[in-house]
Amino acid sequence: MLYQQIESNKLKTVFVVALYFALFVAIGAAVGYVAFSDYLAGILTAVIGGVIYSVIMLSQSTSVVMRLNNARDITEKSQAPQLFNIVSDMAMVAQVPMPKIYIINDASPNAFATGTKPTNAAVAVTTGLLDRLDREEVEGVIAHEFGHIRNYDIRLQTIAIAMGGLIAFLTQIGSRFLWFGGGRSRKSNDDKGGAGVILMVLSLILMMLGPLMATIMQLALSRNREYLADATAVEFTRNPQGLIDALTKISQAPPMKEANKECASLYIASPLKRGKDSDSWFSTHPSTANRIKRLQEM
Repeated sequence: MLYQQIESNKLKTVFVVALYFALFVAIGAAVGYVAFSDYLAGILTAVIGGVIYSVIMLSQSTSVVMRLNNARDITEKSQAPQLFNIVSDMAMVAQVPMPKIYIINDASPNAFATGTKPTNAAVAVTTGLLDRLDREEVEGVIAHEFGHIRNYDIRLQTIAIAMGGLIAFLTQIGSRFLWFGGGRSRKSNDDKGGAGVILMVLSLILMMLGPLMATIMQLALSRNREYLADATAVEFTRNPQGLIDALTKISQAPPMKEANKECASLYIASPLKRGKDSDSWFSTHPSTANRIKRLQEM
C-alpha cells in the first residue's frame, strides 16, 4: 500500500512537471509573437533565460528561501537541543546528510524543508511548532520534511517556484510590448490575414491565463508531494499517530503572521489565511482530513 502510493504520486508529479515546461515554452512563443512577430525567437529567449535563471536560483535557493521567511540558522546544539537531536536522529534513519537547521519566530506551528539535494538541504521550524507540539509530534513533522529531502521534492518545489516566477515575468514583458508598442505593431501591415489574427488572439489568451495555469500546476505538484512525504514519514518513524496528532494541532492553529506567499507550498501545512479545508485546485495543500485518513489506513 505504501509503495504503491509513492509510485502513483511520482508518476503524477512527472506529468505535472512536463506540463509546466510545456506551458513555459508556449508562453515564450506567445510573448515572442506579440513582441516581435516571431514565436521561435520567443521560445529561444524563454529557454535561454529560463536555464540561466534556474541555475542561479538552484545554486542559491536555500539562502533565498530562508531570507524570504525570516529564518535564523541554528549553529550550536545548545540553541535548540531537542530539535537538534530529532533532526540528527532522523538524518541517520533517512540515510541522508545532516541538514542545516533554521528557526522562524512565529507562534503558529509549521515547518518546511528546502534545498536542491540532500547534501545541501535545510529544515526550518517555527517557534510555535516547538512550543505547541510534544516530542513525538515534532518527530512526525521532521520525518515528513526528511521525506521531502530524500525524495528530492525540495528540488522539484524549487524548480516550480522558479518557473512560476519566470512565467509571471514573461507575461509582464508581453503586456508591456502590447500596451507600449513593439515589433508586432511595426509589422501590422504585413499580417492582416485571418491566420495572423488567430495567432494574436491565442497569444493574448496564453499570456492572460498562463500565470493562473502555472499556479494551479504548482499547487497540484505540492499536494501530490505532501501525500508522498506523509507516507515516507511513516516509513521512517513506524508511528503514523505522531504525524496525525501533529497535523491535527497545526490545522487548528491560526495562520502565520508574516509567511511568504511564494513559499507557502513548501510548508507542511498552509501558513496563510485558512478557509475551507478541501482539495480544491487552488489549495496549497491537501485537506488535513484526507491526509489523516490515508495515514490511518497505513
